[in-house]
This record gives sequence, C-alpha cells and structure tokens, in this order.
Amino acid sequence: MKAKRILIIDDERPLLETLEMFLTEKGYAVGCAMFAKEGLKQSTAFDPHVIILDIRLPDMNGLDVLQELIRNGRKNIIIITAFHDMDITIKAVKFGAFDYIPKPIDVEELDRVIEKALKSSSSARMAETVSFDPSLPYVDGKIIGKSKGMKEIFKTIGVLSENRVTVLIDGETGTGKELIARAIHHNSPCRMHPFQAINCSTIVGTLLESELFGHEKGAFTGASGLKRGKFELAGQGTIFLDEVEEIPLELQSKLLRFLQEKEFERLGGEKRIRSNARVITATNKDLSEMVEKGLFREDLYYRLKVAIVKVPPLRERKSDIPLLVEHILKKINHELSKSIRKVEGEALKRMIEYDWPGNVRELENILIHAAIHTHGEVVLAEPITPLLGQKFSNHRNPKDMPRGEENLKNIEKEYITRVLNHTHWHLGKTCEVLGVSRPTLRHKLKAYKISSDLKTT
Repeated sequence: MKAKRILIIDDERPLLETLEMFLTEKGYAVGCAMFAKEGLKQSTAFDPHVIILDIRLPDMNGLDVLQELIRNGRKNIIIITAFHDMDITIKAVKFGAFDYIPKPIDVEELDRVIEKALKSSSSARMAETVSFDPSLPYVDGKIIGKSKGMKEIFKTIGVLSENRVTVLIDGETGTGKELIARAIHHNSPCRMHPFQAINCSTIVGTLLESELFGHEKGAFTGASGLKRGKFELAGQGTIFLDEVEEIPLELQSKLLRFLQEKEFERLGGEKRIRSNARVITATNKDLSEMVEKGLFREDLYYRLKVAIVKVPPLRERKSDIPLLVEHILKKINHELSKSIRKVEGEALKRMIEYDWPGNVRELENILIHAAIHTHGEVVLAEPITPLLGQKFSNHRNPKDMPRGEENLKNIEKEYITRVLNHTHWHLGKTCEVLGVSRPTLRHKLKAYKISSDLKTT
C-alpha cells in the first residue's frame, strides 16, 4: 500500500524540518516548500492527499494561496499560523480550508486532523455509505420512506385525499405528522384553499379560543378589534390542530359543536358563522387513556377519530434512514450553502443502530450539527457520535443499568440534560430538538429536578 502524500508549505525551516521528521516517522510521504509559488508547483507535481499551509508566507498571502489551491481542485488543506486572528480563521474556513491549527503546533492534534482529512476523502470508497449528487434539488414537504409502514401511509393519504372526513394522526413527537396532514390537503380537490395549522400546546386559555374561532372587539382585555380565527380563515380548506390533547376541556365542547354543526361563534360574539373547513388533528398521547382519566371528552374523541393514521416511529422503520439522511442533507446544502455529497459508512451504521427517541426531527437536528462541523464533502462519525447518547460512548454493562420505569426515566432525564447542554440551555432551541412545548419541557425539568447546576462547560 502506497504511503499517503503530505505537502507542507511554511517558511520556518525549523518547523518544516520538525513536521517532516514527525510525519515521515508516521509513514507518510512528505514534500516541503518554503515559498508559495514553489508550493503551488509541488501541489501539481507531488499530488498530495493533504496540504499543510502557513497563512503568512514571504511571497504571497496564505489566504490567496488557499484560494488558488481550491480553484485547482485541491482539498484537505490544513491552515497553520501563529497569528490568532478571528477574521483570518473565518475567511480560511469560508474559502474551503479543512481545518485550522494555531502555532505552536500540537503535533498530536495535527496528526488527528490529518487522519480525519484522509478519512474524509477515502470515505467515498467505503461500502454502506450514503452518496448523492448535491446539485439535485431539495423538494420541500416531501415525505420520505420505502418501508412497509410508510407505504401503507402513502396509500392512506391517497384514500383520505378523496374525501373530507375528520382525520386523527397518531404518532410520537418528531415523526412528521404535519407533513402527512399537508399531503392529505395538497392531494385533495380543495388544495387551492388555505391550509391553517396551529399547535394547541403553544397557546393557552382565551388566546387559544381566539386563535381558533376569532374574537369581537372588546371580547377581552386587549381585544381592540375584530379578529378572524383559523376556522374562518380556512374557508373550504383544512385546519390542522397539532397536539390536540392540549385543548382545555371547556374549549373542547366548542370544537365538538363545530364538528357536529359546522358553525361557531367568535369569542365575545353572538353571530353564528358557518365553515366547511376540514379538520385534521394530531396527537402524541393516548387519547383513549386521557378519556378514561377525564382529561379529554369521549364524544369529541370519537368525532376526531373517524379516520386514524398511525405514524411509525423512526426506530421501527430504520430502512428509511439512508433515504432520510440524503433528503435532509440536500436541504442542509441548500440552506447552509454546503456541498456535502457523502456520509461515512461508520456514521451511517451508528445512525441505524440508534433508537431515535426524537424521531426524524432529532435526526435532522443532529445532521445540521454534523454539517456545521463538516469542512469537506463527507460527513464523518466524529461529530455525530457524541449526540447519540451513551450508546457509543461509555459501553456500560447492561447488568449495571436500572430496570423498568426507572430506567426509562433516567434515560429521558439524561437525554434532556444532554440536549440542554448542547443548546447552551436555550429553552426555545431545546424544545425544537425534543419536539415538545415549553410547558411540557418545564414540567419535565421540575419532575426530574433538572437545573442549571447540571450545566457543563
């Protein structure tokens, strides 16, 4: 097996000789240049797998050399410099540098970065990897899946789009329930009419009633004018009520009346307003259990579940993960101006082995994190693994793990704490990653006694 070639471009002879000796002992074939023009020539003649480039050179600015190397198709360029300048670092990364190491150089860190760069470029030849053309367009709102469960959902969408019955979409947080609701609407004869969506957990009490049914001027403090609600705005279209279980009992009766009579009154009003809006609801809770506990109206429950769509969690359709990864990375390329085209086989393997408690939403957030830390075209396992929990990090003996309900509570507490630390305790971002409302998150924090004392730096 031929040795990997590394080109060093640096005008400090002692450093040049030290790095050459260190990398040669590591088994690399090493080329050296003390001037930019000489380095550019060697980049063609020597054809290196990795280039180590100083930012300050006698005959050219290192950033200009970097751009020239990138234009010539060179990749895996590691910038080194003694000048700790934020602007230079930002420019180097934006121009395409694989990584940036300050002087004095920690050779062990340099060795790790070189290995990572080589691994990135060689991952294209690995089996069991996601590979795609980044120029292919990202299609927003597309539901991805080839598993048996998803094929059944596609069939159900086709059937439900031909009628206007009330639909209840049942699935865990982050499984894509709103995408399914939108697909039913956009494939129906009423696709040209509005699709109005509202998350019932984010608005409470009178404000939720106002959002749904509107209000008259003076209906409550702050109601300075007439407001049309979602049911009125939807017209002949669709209203989607996510987390429908969060609707207060007193408001559930008004929703039930609408489903029975297709009419409602604005808050503070007396005039009855008719609407032919179709109602699609979604929940991540067991509504039948809530009915038994008196937390949800039984008559409303039966009205909502005329047709039920059961959405499988990601852990039950792992064959869809490669397709989802490709789809999400196309979106990330579009939104973050990335050019990722491959995922390392080991990274994909770990994603398939993980159970994804946050489902597709968690997968997307982890891929965004990985993409931000990917400087080349290949997503490696390193930025993904730390976010996949303890499964790949501490290898604890299963006999030492707590059992049953206590085990699940510990896992959930650990996961919430990890996400909080990842978002630097930003509650809004944490709710997005976990796929829960702020009231739900606050309840979990209180129940598990999670406080900022657990914050890591």
